[in-house]
Amino acid sequence: MNTESREWPAVAYETLPWHRSGDDIGSRRSIKASIGPYDAAIPPKIATLDVTVPSGILAEADDATNEIARFDAAVGSLTAPFSSILLRTESASSSQVENITSSAKQLALAEIRRSTSGNARLVVANVRAMKAAIELADRLDAESVIDMHRALLEESDPGITGHWRDVQVWIGGGGLSPHAAAFVPPAPARVPELMDDLMEFTQRADIPLLAQIAIAHAQFETVHPFPDGNGRTGRALVQGMLRGGRLTRSVIVPVSAGLLHDLPRYIEALTAYRRGAIEPIIEAFVEASFAAIRNGWVLVDALQATRDRWDSVLVARSDSSVHALKTMLLRQPVVSATTVAEGLGVSEVTAQTGIDRLVDSGILRQAGGGQRYRLYEAREVLEALDAFAARARRSGRGA
Repeated sequence: MNTESREWPAVAYETLPWHRSGDDIGSRRSIKASIGPYDAAIPPKIATLDVTVPSGILAEADDATNEIARFDAAVGSLTAPFSSILLRTESASSSQVENITSSAKQLALAEIRRSTSGNARLVVANVRAMKAAIELADRLDAESVIDMHRALLEESDPGITGHWRDVQVWIGGGGLSPHAAAFVPPAPARVPELMDDLMEFTQRADIPLLAQIAIAHAQFETVHPFPDGNGRTGRALVQGMLRGGRLTRSVIVPVSAGLLHDLPRYIEALTAYRRGAIEPIIEAFVEASFAAIRNGWVLVDALQATRDRWDSVLVARSDSSVHALKTMLLRQPVVSATTVAEGLGVSEVTAQTGIDRLVDSGILRQAGGGQRYRLYEAREVLEALDAFAARARRSGRGA
């Protein structure tokens, strides 16, 4: 391990030639500004760097780590399907960071392929990426990150999946060139070696896990290894590291919802990391963890209360399929007879009978669809999920 310096190295830069496409569309001024060389980042290799963090920040990170573990254990012991519910909320929050928003209803419709919302379909793709991250948690390497990205974009943009980027990308400053960008990630030729280095860093066992995750995420976003989907893939990697580090074992802690709670701080921390400061991104992840757990508990309590109310208004035999249907509605709050039959392994006649009982009890209501494909929604669940999203978007600054 390198112990020569206790300072984290800042990103360096190199000047590269810019080759215009020749068919650029823009004002004469903007086209003129896109001529000539540009500066691209050279991120430091971090696999063997010494990680030294002030004791106060490490103590806060330790407190956050303990809260994550407690939340995971407590919620994981509940009988409701909170693993699926929190996976969806984390995926939706991570997408919201990129201004990809969807209501809970549209997301539920997209999951049964009945939504016309492009954003909702993108969030469902993010659910797949998060699932891939969890499934690959025991073998996090460069190929597993490519698999997460493939799960995210294989339907909407398959041409850029399956490999690292081979084009220059930039953040901000318009689409003509990187000259006016807020940040220009490294040239594509540098990406494979940097990602191998990053994934080696994620395998270290000598760094407090939450600090390691925060640094790895900042490095990932600095390398920006794909043409698109970097933010969502990078936050999926966070979940993979939480599970791989055995901090979460049962459910997903919606860290992205916590980052969304104070988005300016998150962006500022990424910028500070590139200037050689790791403390801000660790602090951002610490606060995001606390905010995510607070918000997560409100959601869990709301859904528990909803299920208790349902149990009080609908009495059925212990072997009745309506009990399984009530549980299904917590993770899939918009259903049809077909999706219930498939989800519970019963006939469509039995599924429709169960749906009708829940409609009569006020648990479900018809939400659209024709005579042959009627849709039903559990409004209380949708409202609880939308309330979670609203709390996540509400900035914690000044509170």
